[in-house]
Amino acid sequence: MSAVVQTKRVTVPEIRGAKSARPVVCLTCYHAHTARLLDEHVDLMLVGDSLGMVMHGMENTLGVTLDMMILHGQAVMRGSRHALIVVDMPFGSYEESPQVAFRNAARVIRETGCTAVKMEGGARIAETIAYLTSRGIPVMGHIGLTPQMIQVMGGFKTQGRTEAEWPAIEADARAVAEAGAFAVVLEGMAEPLAAKITREIAIPTIGIGASAECDGQILVMEDMLGLNPNPPKFVRQYAKLGPDIEAAVKAYAADVRARRFPGAENVYSMKKAG
Repeated sequence: MSAVVQTKRVTVPEIRGAKSARPVVCLTCYHAHTARLLDEHVDLMLVGDSLGMVMHGMENTLGVTLDMMILHGQAVMRGSRHALIVVDMPFGSYEESPQVAFRNAARVIRETGCTAVKMEGGARIAETIAYLTSRGIPVMGHIGLTPQMIQVMGGFKTQGRTEAEWPAIEADARAVAEAGAFAVVLEGMAEPLAAKITREIAIPTIGIGASAECDGQILVMEDMLGLNPNPPKFVRQYAKLGPDIEAAVKAYAADVRARRFPGAENVYSMKKAG
């Protein structure tokens, strides 16, 4: 009788405990097939609201709905066994009150089976983070460049370029950590500030366009794989899959137009033999 080996999923305490101990490896993920490919190599997969742009062709993340996040969260959970899965709370699903945030976050946890949710904002949502974590919902924070606030910020701009901006962003980091978040994403942040925050707070900082001094790194998977023709300047592309996919589709189209249907010869052989 063969033994069934069950893979243990990464836990929130393990991510929190990685602070100053080892880098935390994170990537975004939106569907089951890529979740299977990433699963054994990363600590955390984020089902980010960036799926609005990456998967659905939206201009920004503001049109993403809770139902969309749940649908993609379910897919990623089906494809993973090891990584901790975090699902973004989309714009409008948590800002109204801690109670509304809890109701929506509980739905995400219940319907996807994910471990945690992520919310953008610092001091302004500290009360909400504390409300959720005290009721059993782990929260990852997100400060600095927060895409859900781009209308207020006036676009995607690096945060903390001048030291005059630092106190407010540092206060956001402290507020998120003290409210009970287990980690915090630092996005689009000047390196000296990101490094300073990483030294000062007790939870892991996960950088994206921030600092090599952060406790971990996250990238949008499609950016990292070369599927985005215009990736952010800070992204290192580890592959160039966009041109490869286009070349493969071009070759396939040429075969079909020449009536060289891939695989058809095998079907014909089987019918003839029968």
